[in-house]
Amino acid sequence: MLSLRIRIFLSMIVLIVMASVLLASISIFQFKNEAKEYHQERLERKENAVKEHIYYVLSTTTYPLTSGNLDLIFKDKIHELAQIHNIEINIYSLDGKLLKSSKESFSVDKVAPPIPKYILKLVRSSIEKRYVDIKTIDGIKSLSSYSQIKDDKFKPLGILNLLYIEDDEFYKNELNSFLISLGQVYSFMLIVAFALAYFLSTYITKSLKTISDKLSETSLNQKNEKIVLEASSKEINLLIKAYNGMVDELEKSAIKLAQSEREEAWREMAKQVAHEIKNPLTPMRLTVQSFQRKFDPNDPNVKQKMNDYSETLIQQIDTMSAVASAFSNFASMPAQQNETLNVVEVVELAMDIFNEEYIEFQSDSPEIISKIDRTQLIRIITNLAKNAIQSIPEQQENKSIIVSVKKELNNVLITVADNGIGIQPKDIDRIFEPKFTTKSSGMGLGLGIIKNIIENYKGTITFETEFGKGTTFIVSLPIINT
Repeated sequence: MLSLRIRIFLSMIVLIVMASVLLASISIFQFKNEAKEYHQERLERKENAVKEHIYYVLSTTTYPLTSGNLDLIFKDKIHELAQIHNIEINIYSLDGKLLKSSKESFSVDKVAPPIPKYILKLVRSSIEKRYVDIKTIDGIKSLSSYSQIKDDKFKPLGILNLLYIEDDEFYKNELNSFLISLGQVYSFMLIVAFALAYFLSTYITKSLKTISDKLSETSLNQKNEKIVLEASSKEINLLIKAYNGMVDELEKSAIKLAQSEREEAWREMAKQVAHEIKNPLTPMRLTVQSFQRKFDPNDPNVKQKMNDYSETLIQQIDTMSAVASAFSNFASMPAQQNETLNVVEVVELAMDIFNEEYIEFQSDSPEIISKIDRTQLIRIITNLAKNAIQSIPEQQENKSIIVSVKKELNNVLITVADNGIGIQPKDIDRIFEPKFTTKSSGMGLGLGIIKNIIENYKGTITFETEFGKGTTFIVSLPIINT
């Protein structure tokens, strides 16, 4: 298969050759057309000149102006007319019989052929009372004009026939000279066209070669470079833009893939940690409680110490159990129980468990219906609300958390806005990563869990933040139109 550069090169050469052939063809046609018009006009001029001479002879003759006297009138004059005008002249009667001819006597047939009837009919029927017959004999083209001769009262006397032989030698020489000059010019142009076509084809495909090389180097497992190139072609610029856009999308996909792999690794780790921690928890708790009940109470100091020890041990066990539960919850989400419910009502009920007076609930509509698991929706709201409460320092005055629900197109938007400390710029890209937290306590799994819940329902969670002024989380979930 030919490369694009070769195809462009050959296409340009073919176009130049076709243009040359087309121009030569048009030139030949134009020359022939001009020659044809020239001979027709020349015949017409000769015919007018001969007629004027004939009418002069008719006006000066002593013979009566009748069709039968035409051979007597032009007996001696017809050769003079033919010699003066350098053309063969024949005079016919109205019925087409030859009366007089400028041919030499020995070259005239004993019985001259009459004018064909179709020519007589055409001469009589035409407006100009004239007809030109074109014939080619032995490669020589001749024109025969037939027109009426009239008397002084404009009555037809006979038919004048002029035989004109076309001499195209001049036009042929001119055409040959033109074609030779055209061939020389186009030979030079063809050489220039070869060089220009090669340069243009190389220039046009240079950008495509760059794009091709970049595409062959593109991989999901590496950092792909964009093409920094401003091409002269709009289409190539669009192709470069599309490639750069693909690189951006590929990078996003790589980030998502890496994040997915990290989450999968964390799930596996969570399962393992949960398994390792939960196994000894129950025996430890039972043993400590049994030991606490059976210990000798006679030693008050020892008992106090043992109680302190037992309480501390139980507290640590509870902490370990909480850690294991958090990891376990992250590793395996509860099965979704999709319910058709009023999101406004569920969110408002979820907010009732918080006693903070600065939490405010708002809704544009009393009812927005969606299909989602009630428990998981409550989990989303409570988690975001708890994060908002914890982001506001205890010593801060004018605390504010606004939870709002509204409908936007085919989605329900749940926003939780606080005026806490906000998120530092360096932490913005890591907010939804597993095990990432800015708090002194907690495992950093909350936002990662609710993000997975929301995305399972084809929704999105985003946030807007300004460090030192607060953060707003926006949850978008599809709704059911009623």
